[in-house]
Amino acid sequence: MLTKYMLSFILLLTPNILLCASAAVHGHNVDSPERESDGAYKPRDYEHYNDVGHNVEFDHEAILGSVKEAEEYDRLSPEESKKRLEQLLPRMDLDRDKFIDREELKKWILNSFINLSQEEAEERMSEADDNNDGVVTWSEYLRDAFGAENEDEISIDDTGETGMLLPEEKAMWKAADKNGDGTLDFEEFAVFTNPEEHPEMHEYLLQQTLREKDRDGDGRIDFQEYVGDRGVQQDKEWLLSERDKFTHDLDRDKDGSLDAHELTRWLIPDNNEIAEEEVDHLFASADDDHDDRLSYEEVVGHHHVFVGSEAAPDHRYYDEL
Repeated sequence: MLTKYMLSFILLLTPNILLCASAAVHGHNVDSPERESDGAYKPRDYEHYNDVGHNVEFDHEAILGSVKEAEEYDRLSPEESKKRLEQLLPRMDLDRDKFIDREELKKWILNSFINLSQEEAEERMSEADDNNDGVVTWSEYLRDAFGAENEDEISIDDTGETGMLLPEEKAMWKAADKNGDGTLDFEEFAVFTNPEEHPEMHEYLLQQTLREKDRDGDGRIDFQEYVGDRGVQQDKEWLLSERDKFTHDLDRDKDGSLDAHELTRWLIPDNNEIAEEEVDHLFASADDDHDDRLSYEEVVGHHHVFVGSEAAPDHRYYDEL
Protein backbone atom coordinates (compact mmCIF):
# COMPACT_ATOMS: atom_id res chain seq x y z
CA MET A 1 0.00 0.00 0.00
CA LEU A 2 1.30 3.42 -0.90
CA THR A 3 -0.13 4.99 2.20
CA LYS A 4 1.88 2.99 4.68
CA TYR A 5 4.85 4.72 3.09
CA MET A 6 3.45 8.09 2.26
CA LEU A 7 1.73 9.75 5.16
CA SER A 8 1.98 7.21 7.96
CA PHE A 9 3.25 10.12 10.06
CA ILE A 10 -0.34 10.53 11.22
CA LEU A 11 -0.39 7.06 12.70
CA LEU A 12 1.21 7.45 16.08
CA LEU A 13 3.38 4.38 15.93
CA THR A 14 6.48 3.56 17.91
CA PRO A 15 9.25 1.96 15.85
CA ASN A 16 10.16 -1.56 16.90
CA ILE A 17 13.73 -1.90 18.03
CA LEU A 18 15.24 -5.22 17.12
CA LEU A 19 17.80 -5.99 19.75
CA CYS A 20 19.19 -9.03 18.01
CA ALA A 21 19.12 -7.96 14.37
CA SER A 22 22.40 -8.78 12.68
CA ALA A 23 24.44 -6.30 10.70
CA ALA A 24 23.47 -8.15 7.54
CA VAL A 25 19.82 -7.23 8.07
CA HIS A 26 19.47 -3.53 7.49
CA GLY A 27 16.52 -2.27 9.50
CA HIS A 28 15.91 1.13 7.94
CA ASN A 29 13.37 0.98 5.13
CA VAL A 30 10.61 2.99 3.53
CA ASP A 31 8.03 1.42 5.85
CA SER A 32 9.30 3.33 8.89
CA PRO A 33 6.86 5.79 10.50
CA GLU A 34 7.45 9.41 9.59
CA ARG A 35 5.94 11.22 12.58
CA GLU A 36 6.90 11.42 16.21
CA SER A 37 4.27 10.65 18.83
CA ASP A 38 3.79 14.39 19.34
CA GLY A 39 3.01 14.89 15.65
CA ALA A 40 6.29 16.33 14.35
CA TYR A 41 8.08 14.65 11.46
CA LYS A 42 10.72 12.16 12.47
CA PRO A 43 14.16 13.48 11.53
CA ARG A 44 16.31 11.24 9.40
CA ASP A 45 18.48 10.43 12.40
CA TYR A 46 15.57 9.57 14.71
CA GLU A 47 16.96 6.07 15.38
CA HIS A 48 20.63 7.07 15.39
CA TYR A 49 20.71 7.08 19.18
CA ASN A 50 18.14 5.68 21.57
CA ASP A 51 17.82 3.81 24.84
CA VAL A 52 19.32 0.70 23.25
CA GLY A 53 22.48 2.42 22.05
CA HIS A 54 23.99 3.65 18.80
CA ASN A 55 22.47 2.51 15.50
CA VAL A 56 25.30 2.35 12.95
CA GLU A 57 22.91 2.01 10.02
CA PHE A 58 22.22 5.73 9.96
CA ASP A 59 25.95 6.42 9.55
CA HIS A 60 26.22 4.02 6.63
CA GLU A 61 23.16 5.43 4.86
CA ALA A 62 24.36 9.01 5.43
CA ILE A 63 27.56 8.16 3.55
CA LEU A 64 26.17 5.88 0.85
CA GLY A 65 22.88 7.69 0.20
CA SER A 66 21.09 4.38 -0.30
CA VAL A 67 19.51 1.79 1.96
CA LYS A 68 20.10 -0.84 -0.72
CA GLU A 69 23.80 -0.03 -1.01
CA ALA A 70 24.15 -0.02 2.77
CA GLU A 71 22.63 -3.50 2.85
CA GLU A 72 25.05 -4.59 0.13
CA TYR A 73 28.04 -3.31 2.11
CA ASP A 74 26.83 -5.35 5.09
CA ARG A 75 27.56 -8.45 2.98
CA LEU A 76 30.99 -7.38 1.72
CA SER A 77 34.29 -8.56 3.10
CA PRO A 78 36.26 -5.89 4.99
CA GLU A 79 38.76 -5.81 2.11
CA GLU A 80 36.11 -5.16 -0.53
CA SER A 81 34.36 -2.64 1.70
CA LYS A 82 37.58 -0.67 2.13
CA LYS A 83 38.28 -0.83 -1.61
CA ARG A 84 34.88 0.61 -2.50
CA LEU A 85 35.14 3.27 0.18
CA GLU A 86 38.50 4.36 -1.21
CA GLN A 87 36.82 4.90 -4.57
CA LEU A 88 34.24 7.19 -2.96
CA LEU A 89 36.74 9.45 -1.20
CA PRO A 90 37.91 11.49 -4.23
CA ARG A 91 34.26 12.38 -4.89
CA MET A 92 33.90 13.67 -1.32
CA ASP A 93 37.23 15.54 -1.50
CA LEU A 94 36.08 18.62 -3.40
CA ASP A 95 39.38 20.49 -3.24
CA ARG A 96 41.43 17.36 -4.02
CA ASP A 97 43.81 17.85 -1.09
CA LYS A 98 43.54 14.21 0.05
CA PHE A 99 41.61 15.23 3.16
CA ILE A 100 37.89 15.44 3.91
CA ASP A 101 37.08 18.58 5.87
CA ARG A 102 33.89 19.23 7.78
CA GLU A 103 32.20 21.26 5.05
CA GLU A 104 32.96 18.66 2.40
CA LEU A 105 31.53 15.91 4.56
CA LYS A 106 28.43 17.95 5.35
CA LYS A 107 27.75 18.59 1.65
CA TRP A 108 28.17 14.89 0.93
CA ILE A 109 25.73 13.92 3.68
CA LEU A 110 23.12 16.45 2.56
CA ASN A 111 23.35 15.03 -0.94
CA SER A 112 22.94 11.55 0.54
CA PHE A 113 19.69 12.68 2.16
CA ILE A 114 18.44 13.76 -1.27
CA ASN A 115 19.39 10.38 -2.74
CA LEU A 116 17.67 8.54 0.11
CA SER A 117 14.47 10.49 -0.56
CA GLN A 118 14.68 9.59 -4.24
CA GLU A 119 15.13 5.93 -3.40
CA GLU A 120 12.13 6.02 -1.08
CA ALA A 121 10.01 7.67 -3.77
CA GLU A 122 11.03 5.03 -6.32
CA GLU A 123 9.84 2.24 -4.02
CA ARG A 124 6.62 4.05 -3.23
CA MET A 125 5.92 4.69 -6.89
CA SER A 126 6.47 1.04 -7.77
CA GLU A 127 3.64 0.25 -5.36
CA ALA A 128 1.27 2.92 -6.63
CA ASP A 129 1.76 2.82 -10.42
CA ASP A 130 -0.53 -0.12 -11.16
CA ASN A 131 -0.02 -0.17 -14.93
CA ASN A 132 3.68 0.75 -14.81
CA ASP A 133 3.28 3.64 -17.22
CA GLY A 134 5.58 5.97 -15.28
CA VAL A 135 2.85 8.16 -13.76
CA VAL A 136 0.40 7.79 -10.89
CA THR A 137 -3.19 8.79 -11.59
CA TRP A 138 -5.61 10.09 -8.99
CA SER A 139 -7.67 6.91 -9.46
CA GLU A 140 -4.65 4.73 -8.78
CA TYR A 141 -3.97 6.71 -5.66
CA LEU A 142 -7.59 6.47 -4.43
CA ARG A 143 -7.49 2.69 -4.83
CA ASP A 144 -4.27 2.46 -2.89
CA ALA A 145 -5.03 5.04 -0.19
CA PHE A 146 -8.74 4.55 0.37
CA GLY A 147 -9.61 1.27 -1.36
CA ALA A 148 -12.09 3.21 -3.48
CA GLU A 149 -12.62 3.53 -7.21
CA ASN A 150 -13.84 7.12 -7.04
CA GLU A 151 -14.36 9.99 -4.61
CA ASP A 152 -18.09 9.30 -4.22
CA GLU A 153 -17.25 6.12 -2.31
CA ILE A 154 -15.28 8.05 0.33
CA SER A 155 -16.99 9.60 3.34
CA ILE A 156 -16.29 13.27 4.05
CA ASP A 157 -14.63 12.37 7.36
CA ASP A 158 -12.82 9.26 6.11
CA THR A 159 -9.06 9.45 6.40
CA GLY A 160 -8.43 5.97 5.09
CA GLU A 161 -5.03 4.77 6.21
CA THR A 162 -3.33 8.12 5.65
CA GLY A 163 -4.72 10.17 8.51
CA MET A 164 -5.56 12.94 6.06
CA LEU A 165 -9.00 13.95 4.86
CA LEU A 166 -9.68 13.60 1.16
CA PRO A 167 -9.72 17.40 0.52
CA GLU A 168 -6.30 17.66 2.20
CA GLU A 169 -4.95 14.86 0.04
CA LYS A 170 -6.38 16.47 -3.07
CA ALA A 171 -4.91 19.89 -2.27
CA MET A 172 -1.45 18.38 -1.82
CA TRP A 173 -1.86 16.39 -5.03
CA LYS A 174 -2.71 19.56 -6.94
CA ALA A 175 0.26 21.40 -5.45
CA ALA A 176 2.61 18.59 -6.45
CA ASP A 177 1.16 18.37 -9.96
CA LYS A 178 3.38 21.08 -11.44
CA ASN A 179 2.27 20.65 -15.06
CA GLY A 180 -1.41 20.38 -14.11
CA ASP A 181 -2.10 17.25 -16.13
CA GLY A 182 -3.86 15.46 -13.27
CA THR A 183 -1.18 12.78 -12.91
CA LEU A 184 2.09 12.70 -11.01
CA ASP A 185 5.30 11.73 -12.75
CA PHE A 186 8.24 10.57 -10.66
CA GLU A 187 9.52 14.02 -9.71
CA GLU A 188 6.03 15.22 -8.81
CA PHE A 189 5.29 12.01 -6.93
CA ALA A 190 8.48 12.44 -4.91
CA VAL A 191 7.22 15.85 -3.78
CA PHE A 192 3.80 14.43 -2.92
CA THR A 193 5.19 11.51 -0.89
CA ASN A 194 8.00 13.45 0.83
CA PRO A 195 6.26 16.77 1.56
CA GLU A 196 8.53 17.54 4.52
CA GLU A 197 11.48 17.69 2.10
CA HIS A 198 9.88 20.38 -0.07
CA PRO A 199 9.17 23.89 1.30
CA GLU A 200 6.29 24.47 -1.10
CA MET A 201 4.37 21.70 0.70
CA HIS A 202 4.98 22.89 4.24
CA GLU A 203 1.86 25.06 4.37
CA TYR A 204 -0.30 21.97 3.80
CA LEU A 205 1.41 20.13 6.63
CA LEU A 206 0.91 23.15 8.86
CA GLN A 207 -2.80 23.32 8.07
CA GLN A 208 -3.20 19.60 8.72
CA THR A 209 -1.56 19.97 12.12
CA LEU A 210 -3.82 22.89 12.99
CA ARG A 211 -6.86 20.79 12.07
CA GLU A 212 -5.64 18.03 14.36
CA LYS A 213 -4.56 20.12 17.34
CA ASP A 214 -6.01 23.65 17.23
CA ARG A 215 -9.15 23.00 19.25
CA ASP A 216 -10.11 26.63 19.82
CA GLY A 217 -9.49 27.60 16.19
CA ASP A 218 -7.21 30.56 16.90
CA GLY A 219 -4.49 29.43 14.50
CA ARG A 220 -2.04 28.73 17.31
CA ILE A 221 -1.19 25.73 19.50
CA ASP A 222 -1.01 26.20 23.26
CA PHE A 223 0.48 23.64 25.63
CA GLN A 224 -2.78 21.79 26.32
CA GLU A 225 -3.43 21.50 22.58
CA TYR A 226 0.16 20.39 22.02
CA VAL A 227 -0.13 17.61 24.61
CA GLY A 228 -3.67 16.67 23.58
CA ASP A 229 -4.81 13.14 24.24
CA ARG A 230 -1.27 11.96 24.82
CA GLY A 231 -1.33 13.33 28.34
CA VAL A 232 -4.33 11.34 29.57
CA GLN A 233 -2.40 8.27 30.68
CA GLN A 234 0.92 9.99 31.44
CA ASP A 235 2.41 10.77 34.83
CA LYS A 236 3.49 14.10 36.25
CA GLU A 237 7.13 13.58 35.29
CA TRP A 238 6.16 13.17 31.62
CA LEU A 239 4.03 16.30 31.69
CA LEU A 240 6.86 18.32 33.27
CA SER A 241 9.25 17.06 30.59
CA GLU A 242 6.86 18.03 27.80
CA ARG A 243 6.24 21.41 29.41
CA ASP A 244 9.99 22.04 29.51
CA LYS A 245 10.33 21.08 25.85
CA PHE A 246 7.39 23.27 24.86
CA THR A 247 8.61 26.28 26.85
CA HIS A 248 12.32 26.19 26.13
CA ASP A 249 12.62 24.49 22.73
CA LEU A 250 9.44 25.22 20.80
CA ASP A 251 7.94 28.48 22.10
CA ARG A 252 10.72 30.77 20.90
CA ASP A 253 8.94 34.07 21.62
CA LYS A 254 7.75 32.87 25.05
CA ASP A 255 4.15 33.94 24.54
CA GLY A 256 2.67 30.62 25.67
CA SER A 257 1.65 29.27 22.27
CA LEU A 258 3.16 28.24 18.94
CA ASP A 259 2.54 30.48 15.94
CA ALA A 260 2.88 29.37 12.31
CA HIS A 261 6.65 29.94 12.23
CA GLU A 262 7.23 28.04 15.47
CA LEU A 263 4.92 25.24 14.36
CA THR A 264 6.83 24.85 11.09
CA ARG A 265 10.16 24.74 12.92
CA TRP A 266 8.74 22.04 15.17
CA LEU A 267 7.08 20.00 12.41
CA ILE A 268 9.87 19.99 9.81
CA PRO A 269 13.29 18.52 10.66
CA ASP A 270 16.31 20.67 9.84
CA ASN A 271 18.50 18.53 7.58
CA ASN A 272 21.35 21.02 7.88
CA GLU A 273 21.38 20.58 11.63
CA ILE A 274 21.16 16.79 11.29
CA ALA A 275 24.05 16.76 8.82
CA GLU A 276 26.19 18.92 11.12
CA GLU A 277 25.55 16.57 14.03
CA GLU A 278 26.49 13.59 11.87
CA VAL A 279 29.72 15.33 10.84
CA ASP A 280 30.55 15.85 14.51
CA HIS A 281 29.88 12.19 15.23
CA LEU A 282 31.99 10.88 12.33
CA PHE A 283 34.89 13.20 13.16
CA ALA A 284 34.78 12.09 16.79
CA SER A 285 34.91 8.48 15.60
CA ALA A 286 37.65 8.76 12.98
CA ASP A 287 39.80 11.90 13.42
CA ASP A 288 42.59 10.02 15.18
CA ASP A 289 45.17 12.83 15.10
CA HIS A 290 42.61 15.50 16.09
CA ASP A 291 43.62 17.89 13.29
CA ASP A 292 39.95 18.57 12.44
CA ARG A 293 40.14 16.91 9.05
CA LEU A 294 39.91 13.31 7.91
CA SER A 295 42.71 11.79 5.87
CA TYR A 296 41.83 9.05 3.43
CA GLU A 297 43.70 6.64 5.70
CA GLU A 298 41.62 7.64 8.72
CA VAL A 299 38.36 7.11 6.86
CA VAL A 300 39.36 3.75 5.42
CA GLY A 301 40.78 2.71 8.77
CA HIS A 302 37.34 3.28 10.27
CA HIS A 303 35.42 1.81 7.34
CA HIS A 304 33.06 0.00 9.74
CA VAL A 305 31.88 3.42 10.97
CA PHE A 306 31.36 4.90 7.50
CA VAL A 307 30.03 2.00 5.42
CA GLY A 308 30.22 -1.28 7.35
CA SER A 309 31.06 -4.80 6.14
CA GLU A 310 30.29 -8.41 6.97
CA ALA A 311 32.80 -8.19 9.81
CA ALA A 312 30.90 -5.34 11.50
CA PRO A 313 29.47 -5.88 15.01
CA ASP A 314 26.70 -8.45 15.22
CA HIS A 315 24.10 -5.96 16.39
CA ARG A 316 22.70 -2.86 14.74
CA TYR A 317 22.68 -1.13 18.09
CA TYR A 318 25.56 -0.88 20.51
CA ASP A 319 26.51 1.29 23.45
CA GLU A 320 29.30 3.76 22.87
CA LEU A 321 31.92 4.27 25.54
